[in-house]
Amino acid sequence: MKAARALLDWSQADLARAADVSEPTLARLEAEDGALGGRRRTNEKLRSALERAGIEFISASDGGIGVRFRKPSGSD
Repeated sequence: MKAARALLDWSQADLARAADVSEPTLARLEAEDGALGGRRRTNEKLRSALERAGIEFISASDGGIGVRFRKPSGSD
C-alpha cells in the first residue's frame, strides 16, 4: 500500500477516500508487517482504488513482488 501510494503521491487520507474506507483502518493495515491483514472486502476496495488510479500489482513470477504504473493499453 505504501509503495503504491508513493507512486501516486497520495496520502493515507487520499487512498482512504478513494477506497471508501476509514483512514484509521488504512493506517492500522499499513502499520502491520507482512501480508496485508484485515477483512477481504476492505482489501478489495483498497486494491481496486489503486488499480483505478493506474497502479499494477506485480507478482513474484512477474519480476518480483511490488507495484508499478500500469502500462498504457497497446504498448509492449
